[in-house]
Amino acid sequence: MFSVFAHADMPHPFPTLSAGTFLTDSHCHLDESRFDADREAVVQRALAAGVGRMITIGASDGVGNNYAAVDLAAHYESVFATVGVHPHDARIVTPEVLDEITVLARRPKVVAIGETGLDYFYDNSPRDVQQAVFRQFIDLARRLRLPLSIHLRDAYDDAVTILREEKADEIGGVIHCFSGDRTVARHMLDLNFDVSFSGVVTFKNADELRQVARDVPADRFMVETDAPFLTPIPYRGKRNEPAFVLFTAMCVAQVRNQPLDEIAEIASANVRRRFAVS
Repeated sequence: MFSVFAHADMPHPFPTLSAGTFLTDSHCHLDESRFDADREAVVQRALAAGVGRMITIGASDGVGNNYAAVDLAAHYESVFATVGVHPHDARIVTPEVLDEITVLARRPKVVAIGETGLDYFYDNSPRDVQQAVFRQFIDLARRLRLPLSIHLRDAYDDAVTILREEKADEIGGVIHCFSGDRTVARHMLDLNFDVSFSGVVTFKNADELRQVARDVPADRFMVETDAPFLTPIPYRGKRNEPAFVLFTAMCVAQVRNQPLDEIAEIASANVRRRFAVS
């Protein structure tokens, strides 16, 4: 069995995976400044926990953190990258930014375009701008034949319309940190998008989301941390990190009444299929 070495911030016992079984964190942000002091230790803790693959996400700050994501993928054998701009920052996307993202998307170990999408909860960028940029990134993904990593919040109807109009089903991808109900999940599955469960699925008020995790087809889900955000119970309130994806996987295993090893193998196989992660 894998054992996770403890430290002062990890008083709770970890779920364990059998030797030879590993889990994939399908969405994390290893470039975030909150990891600057101990990024190497964070990666090593993930590996020790049996988290054998991590996808670090290009998201914001112009293209700055996209370079960081690509560099991390080059540095760590276990890390892969996506490139894109978060809908919060859609307003900064110019033709020059898109050109840079396009160049980065052709770098080794870049496995998807994103995160991109729509966020109507914060409206940090105007909605019409978010929609236009979302369409541009879908077009880029289709041209490069890369899947999409999509962020959606309070914008499902517009997202479905855009995904259909832009023929995004031809490339598909994943709805990261899925938080919709079963009807929304069905729409996304029909559009060739998998759903990824974050630490939110462990929260006490997430009964409806756990129903989705129970019912989603076995070949259509992933698990993630969104680290350093959305820390699962029992570490909620602390900085999240890829090793904690084990708690999310354990929750999904419990609601599906399946062994943790089986969920880890299924979720990791789904990442390999969708993102061509070796």
